[in-house]
Amino acid sequence: MAQANLPFEKRLKQITRKHDQLAKGAVRSVTSDGLIVMKPRAYRPKFPLRFIIVLVVLGFAFKGLLLASIGNVAYAERVTGLAQGSVMDRAGAWVMQVDPATALIADFLAPYLGDVR
Repeated sequence: MAQANLPFEKRLKQITRKHDQLAKGAVRSVTSDGLIVMKPRAYRPKFPLRFIIVLVVLGFAFKGLLLASIGNVAYAERVTGLAQGSVMDRAGAWVMQVDPATALIADFLAPYLGDVR
């Protein structure tokens, strides 16, 4: 009697698994004979790529604003001072070093800041 229920249990597990997948999201399609079929959505990880891009752009804008407001010499002195500190200070100095994007943003912002230097 227990062996007679084995195919039923297997089919029941398949149905339950498909139901759980469909509960997470489904794509509906109509076959050629008019039957509406639901298939589970493909899994997509929820990696916050847009947030990371915005964060990097804001970081460059902040660096450019600092460079434009205090000037190249003072900015270089402060980054050099950071480079001689602890491990975290050296990491901060590496991140805050002047790169082409920072220099471009600073050149763009300098006329709008006036003579702050």
